[in-house]
Amino acid sequence: MQTEKPRANPMIVLREEFDDWAVLFDPDSGDAFGLNPIGVHIWKRLDGNHAVKDILRDLQEGYEDVPDEAEGDLQEFIEDLVQRGLVGYEI
Repeated sequence: MQTEKPRANPMIVLREEFDDWAVLFDPDSGDAFGLNPIGVHIWKRLDGNHAVKDILRDLQEGYEDVPDEAEGDLQEFIEDLVQRGLVGYEI
């Protein structure tokens, strides 16, 4: 999974709110999902050009004190987005 390149569903709308938080909106289902600033940072890299390992490295470079379990947390976050239909993978 480290080399797969996740891509955000182009139908999902990202609405950035205050303090770097955002809401993802699925117009087909009407569902909305909140993202904290790190989630927004990740979402913006789900363009099909960045492998999971690249996103992890970007997080480690952009934020202080990224915990060792960040890789597992990142994988889990992306898989949750996949299960919700918000993200897929480039083949």
